[in-house]
Amino acid sequence: MEAHLLEWLNLSVRWVHMITGVAWIGASFYFVWLENNLNRVNPKTGLAGDLWAIHGGGIYHLEKYKLAPPSMPENLHWFKWEAYFTWMSGIALLCVVFYSNPTLYLLAPGSTLSGPEGVAIGIGSLFLGWFIYSFLCDSALGKRPALLGFILFVLIIGAAYGFSKVFSGRGAYLHVGAIIGTIMVGNVFRIIMPAQRALVAAIAENRTPDPALPAKGLLRSRHNNYFTLPVLFIMISNHFPSTYGSQYNWLILAGIAVLAVLVRHYFNTRHDSHKFAWTLPVAAVGMICLAYVSGPKPMSSAPEVAKAAIEYQPLPETALGGDKKPAAAAPVTAPEPAPTQAANAGPGFDKVHSVIQERCAVCHSAKPTSPLFSAAPAGVMFDTPEQIRQNAARIQAQAITSQIMPLGNITQMTQQERDLIGAWIAQGAQTN
Repeated sequence: MEAHLLEWLNLSVRWVHMITGVAWIGASFYFVWLENNLNRVNPKTGLAGDLWAIHGGGIYHLEKYKLAPPSMPENLHWFKWEAYFTWMSGIALLCVVFYSNPTLYLLAPGSTLSGPEGVAIGIGSLFLGWFIYSFLCDSALGKRPALLGFILFVLIIGAAYGFSKVFSGRGAYLHVGAIIGTIMVGNVFRIIMPAQRALVAAIAENRTPDPALPAKGLLRSRHNNYFTLPVLFIMISNHFPSTYGSQYNWLILAGIAVLAVLVRHYFNTRHDSHKFAWTLPVAAVGMICLAYVSGPKPMSSAPEVAKAAIEYQPLPETALGGDKKPAAAAPVTAPEPAPTQAANAGPGFDKVHSVIQERCAVCHSAKPTSPLFSAAPAGVMFDTPEQIRQNAARIQAQAITSQIMPLGNITQMTQQERDLIGAWIAQGAQTN
């Protein structure tokens, strides 16, 4: 029952996070588009520009003041709660998924860190990231946006590299996203909203507003706009183990972030011209290159397949329950097969089936024996030979190539067992 309730808590918090995130990012995209598409030719007195638009069967006329109207309107909408609830639900999601069981989801298998130490690093990095970012923006670098952007990129990717050394791939990616999200909400809470309040207060008190604060708020808003696409990728990255599961996951993240920023820049500037249209084909080619370099290693040769099958000993009868851990398979000494024998030999399915039942089916089953799950994660089950064969590609990606499964290697799958399954898949994943 506890696993079932935790799953629904995860679902509820993730759903709130997605809804509020869509609202926040949508507002960010819209207002940057609005700012870039204002008609600034001969605007009315006091206006910076205006825009006519049609949507949903209606025609709209929007005007932007250079600074503020002569008097404040009775009803003024503030865009803030979308940002606040996105961040709060994101932190709640970190607690539910990673911090409630850090040794399983957060820490890398074999990490020397304790669970509380990992959680402390995670939480501390969020606030440290904000203070470093804010300090750099308020320094002389704030007047050199290109250089500031490059330094911020290097620092964020440096954080990704550091996280990859102590956290699981998913944990590393999500904490990079959490740092960026904290920076974004910090911009709203600490810079954008105070600037807007100061503007409204100045109008209410019939004094000239300080133009420096709205300008600073606009700059931070643009930063948030460029952060959005990398954050969106990180939010969905847990579905793609070839990214976060790679040994070069931090470099893959860096590549995707660069491509995302290039695409965002094109959409931010296309109102003036299409001189940055080249970013779209570059991003497409870049994704193809990332897919290539992150691909699985070449399949094992026939002699290597035969060797994996011969050296493997069947697992002892062991059930995973409580604190009891499965015994690791031990290699045995075997003579090298003759070339003709090696060319036709392959691991028998009975050996593969034994490993998968011992190491994987404790969670991926119609009735998981692991106390962590009340149902098979993602609906993937390995109860029958046919189910195992149908999921061979998924097993290859997550247990052999990226080795992100089993989670935290809780069932202690050995490299020899991974090689055995990989050899079976390389030979066609036959179950007869």
